[in-house]
Amino acid sequence: MGSTNMITREQALPGRAEKMPILNKHAVFGRNLDGPWPSHAKKAFFGMGCFWGVERLFWNQPGVYVTAAGYMGGFTPNPTYEEVCTGNTGHAEVVMVVYNQEMTDYWTLLECFWENHDPTQGMRQGNDMGTQYRSAIYWVDDMQKMLAEKSLGLYQPNLAKAGFENITTEIAKAREFYFAEDNHQQYLHKNPNGYCGLAGTCVPFV
Repeated sequence: MGSTNMITREQALPGRAEKMPILNKHAVFGRNLDGPWPSHAKKAFFGMGCFWGVERLFWNQPGVYVTAAGYMGGFTPNPTYEEVCTGNTGHAEVVMVVYNQEMTDYWTLLECFWENHDPTQGMRQGNDMGTQYRSAIYWVDDMQKMLAEKSLGLYQPNLAKAGFENITTEIAKAREFYFAEDNHQQYLHKNPNGYCGLAGTCVPFV
């Protein structure tokens, strides 16, 4: 169980200069995890707790080109899974979603994000405790930032009517995305009976 107190940059583990090797292509789509992407592709980054279930959720969405599990939002360069789980990197478990803008849009992905986890739980998601399990949207441009903030404002009253607390989702500019180890990529495709802690609130977005 990780700490629920966010660390500072000075407290973070030092990490390393070497990037995590990308050993295989996407186990579902057969595409490179690190590009290059078609001209119609765009990236989005979401944290919704344990990234195994989150990645499966998004690779099943229409218009998604590729997904990858990784880490973002903290301080430690090129962290390992074990380091992230200590809470001493500041990173959240995040899924990179590369989507075809001709087949879906960011707003549709946001709707999927809000409805499929509980964004009011702070530094946890269900039984998974720690800062690495926080709800997060990391935007890549001003349009994504605007839509993320607008969607939060629209969803909060729906949650409040259903008796939930305020949304705690972190909305911040995307920093470097660090790929997770190969065994975490498309984990629930490789391990169909593996752990999935993903659970929504049953409160519709619209």
